[in-house]
Amino acid sequence: MSVPGLSAALAGFVPRRALGVRAPLGPGAVSQVLRLPERQQKGLMFPLQELERCMVPEANAKLHVRTFDPSLEDIARAEASFCPAPRHRIDYISSAERLDHAPAPSRPEVCFIGRSNVGKSSLIKALFSLAPEVQVRVSKKPGHTKKMNFFQVGKYFTLVDMPGYGFKAPKDFVDMVEAYLKERPNLTRTFLLVDGVVGIQKADSIAIEMCEEFSVPYVMVLTKIDKVSKGYLAKQVLQIQKFVDTQTQGCFPQLFLVSSVTYSGIHLLRCFLAHITGNLHINSS
Repeated sequence: MSVPGLSAALAGFVPRRALGVRAPLGPGAVSQVLRLPERQQKGLMFPLQELERCMVPEANAKLHVRTFDPSLEDIARAEASFCPAPRHRIDYISSAERLDHAPAPSRPEVCFIGRSNVGKSSLIKALFSLAPEVQVRVSKKPGHTKKMNFFQVGKYFTLVDMPGYGFKAPKDFVDMVEAYLKERPNLTRTFLLVDGVVGIQKADSIAIEMCEEFSVPYVMVLTKIDKVSKGYLAKQVLQIQKFVDTQTQGCFPQLFLVSSVTYSGIHLLRCFLAHITGNLHINSS
């Protein structure tokens, strides 16, 4: 994909009028990214591609950088899914400790799961930054999320914030999450968050093993990429990519890199969410 000329590529683009969506403002909007210098735009939109610049060609060949390769117009169109409108409500629905207390499975669903203090709630808040009225509770204390929290994205899909595992995890974590992953009929994809500072930890094997055992399609998302140097991050990415290629069967081959602080990778992840829930057609998968 040709990145030079981002602004030109989106010139004249109008989001979905049918939703009555206004041009979004705020730190997570594409329009804000387009005000930045070209090089900075690419780093925010496509952090994994930008990381390639720090790697030797032999290392680049080991990465799956463009398995999901949307156009810039795709990314802008996907943004409309995350902008609230009178006929497109984005909001918290409810919480549940057991699957039989969860909302009816009436639309596609994605869930976010990760170790305590991996930045899960912060990432979800960044994804919903264009709908600031959505209440996503973020705490500096690990293990803050104790229940499954459900958020609706209009009639498009539901996003679930799962309890964190590891430190201060709920006592019934395994039973709760295992039942959800195994039995939730509308679960489209699970997003497994890995701390970009420390990489895959022993506790992460719990979630990985459950996804593999129940044949749940999942994606690995590296968080907190703003807290490490590009050289260090490149090493972490290569290690995790090798793990995905050699130790998993149900994991999407491409890694997603994000920062809830700088919004790097947020626009691409929104685009992927819209695509896999059937709300955005693009040529890659």
